[in-house]
Amino acid sequence: MKQLLWKYREIQFRQARGNMIALTEAYIDSLALNAASIKNGKDLVRKNSFPLLNRTEDDTLLFGECKGSGKEPYRCSADFIVPDQPVFRCSCPSRQFPCKHILGLLYAAAGGQTFHVADIPSDIAEKREKAEKREEKKKESAEAGDAAPPKRKVNKSALAKKLAAQLEGIELTEKLLKQLVTTGLAAADARTLRQYEEQAKQLGNSFVPGLQASFRELVECLRSEKSAASGYIEAAELLTSLYALLKRGRDYLTAKIGDPELAMNTDSAIEEKIGHAWQFAELREAGQVSEQAELMQLSFRSYTDASRGEFVDEGYWIQLNDGQLVATRTYRPFRAAKFIKEDDSYFHIVQTKELAVYPGEWNRRARWEDMTLRETSAEDRQAVRKHAVKSYPDAIKTIKNVLKNPLSDKNPVMLLHAARIGQTNEGYAMEDEQGKRIALSQIDAIGQSTLHSLPFLHEGSLTDCAVLVMFEDRLDSGRLHAQPLALINEEETIRLLY
Repeated sequence: MKQLLWKYREIQFRQARGNMIALTEAYIDSLALNAASIKNGKDLVRKNSFPLLNRTEDDTLLFGECKGSGKEPYRCSADFIVPDQPVFRCSCPSRQFPCKHILGLLYAAAGGQTFHVADIPSDIAEKREKAEKREEKKKESAEAGDAAPPKRKVNKSALAKKLAAQLEGIELTEKLLKQLVTTGLAAADARTLRQYEEQAKQLGNSFVPGLQASFRELVECLRSEKSAASGYIEAAELLTSLYALLKRGRDYLTAKIGDPELAMNTDSAIEEKIGHAWQFAELREAGQVSEQAELMQLSFRSYTDASRGEFVDEGYWIQLNDGQLVATRTYRPFRAAKFIKEDDSYFHIVQTKELAVYPGEWNRRARWEDMTLRETSAEDRQAVRKHAVKSYPDAIKTIKNVLKNPLSDKNPVMLLHAARIGQTNEGYAMEDEQGKRIALSQIDAIGQSTLHSLPFLHEGSLTDCAVLVMFEDRLDSGRLHAQPLALINEEETIRLLY
């Protein structure tokens, strides 16, 4: 199985200062909120819904009209005066952005439709002028020595109230857990679990959404149709993690109440585990932002998190410069999913001016606000392969140390080098250069097999390659299980999960 090859038409938009941006179907797809938006945008082009398609002479602005449900057509535009920060506008009432009319406009351009040269509309010219003045003021401030934004002031009164509410949330969660343990897991019937779920809703007023989600995950585990043995083992693991989070959370919040000026913890994921939603500005202020990063996505999946009431889009990426593996996660609440951009697989290299990495211990979460895409090259794959861990005993030792932390990710991911991958009497296994083996299997966290693709790969793809592996420690078997997510060799990237 080879990596999917994207077939697309490409046009170049030229800036006055000579910069270029590639407008491709892959790039446009990355802008869309979800798959439905992509389909709707392409349908508009297929149905010839654009009676007017224009562009400026310098190719920095696309604008036109699209037929809608009303008498007047919708006016839409895509402004690329700053290539990596395009501005989209549309007169339609849609709450989705970019809307299908903007996507259709871009697909029409990428598909090679004729755009007539026209003067820039006056309203867009005015908006450009205002934006330029704002940038000039920022530049003047930077030259005057005010480049660093002022540190945000702490509202001590509001912070004290929030911390007190969070401590109350910890006390309530601990009370619920004690009730559950005292009564006994086996006594938690459907009626009892519904009561716990209702009581857990009170945590919504305590600014501890992370704790609330963890407790709901425990309730969902007890409600599941798993066998009694496996269900109780998983519940015990969740209880252990939740108790550890409550203890560390209480200590951390108590320390902050004693010192309101105490900086937010960046050595662990305790803030996010409790439920803090980090803002980009906060991460920058905490020194968690690096400049000029290039990342390659190695794996992607979307799944439903019932305990959080959200869809989760999760990608695993490698930074090409240092080999650090990071994860991106987009959370889309069930009720608002159609208004939140749905993430997807990326088969190009992402280039970003600023990469923010969340506090944590392993496979830390990352995000960026602006990006450009470029084709993946053989040099990129070679860079990835150089970062693969070659000693399996060292890798296993590292993973076991990660799993000892009750607050760490229970499914750590690592990039390993495989001298060969093949079948043994017990199934597939990967082997390092010293002959040490790691057995491969399906893990519960993913819920779908990736091993069924291996028989279709030629021998060269299974030899001297880098393998992205997700681990899982199972108490029922007492073994560390590993599932391959992707294979990378000199010629191709083979995604087993995408």
